[in-house]
Amino acid sequence: MASLLSSSSSTISRLTLLRKPSLHYSIKTLQKFHGHRKLSKLILPFLRASTNYVPFSSRPKAQTANSFGQDEELVVLGIETSCDDTAAAVVSVVCGEQVRSSGEILSQVVSSQAELLVQYGGVAPKMAEEAHSLVIDQVVQEALDKANVTEEDLSAVAVTIGPGLSLCLRVGVRKARKLAGAYALPIVGIHHMEAHALVARLVEKQLQFPFMALLVSDDAIGEAYDKTAKWLGLDMRKSGGPAVEELAREGDENSIGFKVPMKQHKDCNFSYAGLKTQASLAIESKNIDASIPIASASSEDRRARADIAASFQRVAVLHLEDKCERAIEWALKIEPCIKYLVVSGGVASNQYVRSRLNKIVEKKGLQLVCPPPSLCTDNGVMIAWTGIEHFRMGRYDPPPAACEPEDALFELMNQLDLRPRWPLGEEYAEGKSEARSLKTARLHPSLTSLIQASIQQQP
Repeated sequence: MASLLSSSSSTISRLTLLRKPSLHYSIKTLQKFHGHRKLSKLILPFLRASTNYVPFSSRPKAQTANSFGQDEELVVLGIETSCDDTAAAVVSVVCGEQVRSSGEILSQVVSSQAELLVQYGGVAPKMAEEAHSLVIDQVVQEALDKANVTEEDLSAVAVTIGPGLSLCLRVGVRKARKLAGAYALPIVGIHHMEAHALVARLVEKQLQFPFMALLVSDDAIGEAYDKTAKWLGLDMRKSGGPAVEELAREGDENSIGFKVPMKQHKDCNFSYAGLKTQASLAIESKNIDASIPIASASSEDRRARADIAASFQRVAVLHLEDKCERAIEWALKIEPCIKYLVVSGGVASNQYVRSRLNKIVEKKGLQLVCPPPSLCTDNGVMIAWTGIEHFRMGRYDPPPAACEPEDALFELMNQLDLRPRWPLGEEYAEGKSEARSLKTARLHPSLTSLIQASIQQQP
């Protein structure tokens, strides 16, 4: 897996080239696993080769296994609490001699924090953490109940460990470790953005590696939509993207001449800072009062807001189009066999975004793959599925202790291996902008670099 786009800041969207089944940041094995009856055949190949117990937060040590022998059903619980939605899901797959097999979504539960978003005008980390804590037990139990399984039926627990808000991430990790410890289940730490990319393999059975992925889930374009929606006085309970898209249908997308960001940069970086400023100035020039909800606006005022929404959306997506077209040309030089571009993440549920990118992809002879909207926004299915992708390749952590203390000192000492700032891929020279530099303070090594280091350690 290799990132096609360099990141000029922590708010840059990423285009990623996935060359082979994505490997987890840690490739670890078990020395002792007094495990689950359902896992006896699945774990055996890993136990035979195991030499060292590696704790959840340690550096990676390579060990893999690629076959499960007789057909076995994997049932994985996925837990997601990286930002403002509490989500859990159960996904199953039959694994045997075939490396690739179809998965089935047994349940999917999401508890939204939409009311908090309206109240605070965005995500308030401490409030979001408290909201996660209030519902996490209920959400997980509901996911198990809807799937008609119990904890004893699970093969493993997958949980998001980054990137995201550390206060929120730890709620999910605590729950995952508590459940995994109580039932002696392996645990798989998941990269949130990788999960957005890989969930496409659950819904598109023909999607094979290598493929390209545009992940529009971060706080670059997403934040631009959210802030523009807020400044326009839109209903934030829908979140900014759907609210802007809906209003934009009423407006003239050519009414305001917003400039496409970074047009002069011939690389694959994204930035929406300038477009946000342009939108803010346009709203100010029209004397739009955000305290007046769009539902109460006069017809003239509503038209002005709609024109801004449409013009903003046109240019925001043009920015995506420009960078995608360049990235596709570059990627095909590296891997001529690429057939698919996966577009995933919250903004990928936007139908305008999909239709515009589909034209670019078709022009380049590729096929666009977009998960359904329910799997584009943050969800537990993508975490469970990515957990399955890793687990059946032998990449997971051993069960935590059955009775871990739940105090601040324990969390401080063990750090729960949370990775709030965790790049997905590495930069390539052709996609890198020398005019910009990545802030590296408290930045965890990328998933790709850790995987490569693990592979090099293999005997």
